[in-house]
Amino acid sequence: MEAAGYVTLTRQTGLMREMQMIANNIANAATTGYRAEGMIFSEFVARAEGAPSLSMGRGNTPMTSQAQGPLEATGGAFDFAIEGEGFFLIDTPEGERLTRAGVFALSGAGDLVTMDGFRVLDAGGAPVFIPPDAGRPGLAADGTLSANGRPLAQFGLYRPVEGAALTRVGGNLFKSRDGIEPVEEGRILQGFREGSNVEPLSQVARMIEVQRAYEMGQSFLEAEHERVRRVLDTFTR
Repeated sequence: MEAAGYVTLTRQTGLMREMQMIANNIANAATTGYRAEGMIFSEFVARAEGAPSLSMGRGNTPMTSQAQGPLEATGGAFDFAIEGEGFFLIDTPEGERLTRAGVFALSGAGDLVTMDGFRVLDAGGAPVFIPPDAGRPGLAADGTLSANGRPLAQFGLYRPVEGAALTRVGGNLFKSRDGIEPVEEGRILQGFREGSNVEPLSQVARMIEVQRAYEMGQSFLEAEHERVRRVLDTFTR
């Protein structure tokens, strides 16, 4: 295969990955705390002796949108939403993870857990524990959770260290490649949940653009295949 074919195939692969991301975004448009993903395309340029340089585009780097999702009032005692920057810290069997999905519940042991049963960690990295007789807890402006005038725990907000990338490891869970650090700017609201930050209309529009770009690349590959076939037929006669 000539260089043009390799370049087009690489582009097609990136477009296919982006199409899968867009489809996943649309499917999660109503998922609590979901962060939309996009694709970053990189360009690689190589010199060629006596010929124009060769440029190849490759789409293999996902990008997670950090835009604020809409806040919806629920009134739930264990529903929490983050306004601004930051993530909740979650303890999972695979290690600590970050999430914006703050719809929690109490386990039988009194731990505050996610809908998947993973424990929520406080500002000190310990599980948030609420005694069975504590009653309905309230949240102070500094993130302190208390009941009957007694402090129970203080929520902590975290983000990846500067320059670190977020990697999705589940529908609403992320891990940071190079560690995390506390966030001071974010604010936690009780009785609210944050919706998905996916904008369905823009995602559908992008899906159409990607589909048309893919069809153009496919047409080029088919034309290139036909050209090569005719050349081979000419030489073999």
